[in-house]
Amino acid sequence: MNQWAFVIGAYALTFLGTAALCLFCWRSMRSAEMAAQKLSDKS
Repeated sequence: MNQWAFVIGAYALTFLGTAALCLFCWRSMRSAEMAAQKLSDKS
């Protein structure tokens, strides 16, 4: 079997993992910003 299938698969898995991690971090950041905004509005 050709090794390029594994190389492409590894790159695809890395790209998808990075995209998922970025999405998770972005959503967490937005949640933390909203929580900070609510605390700021109470003062």
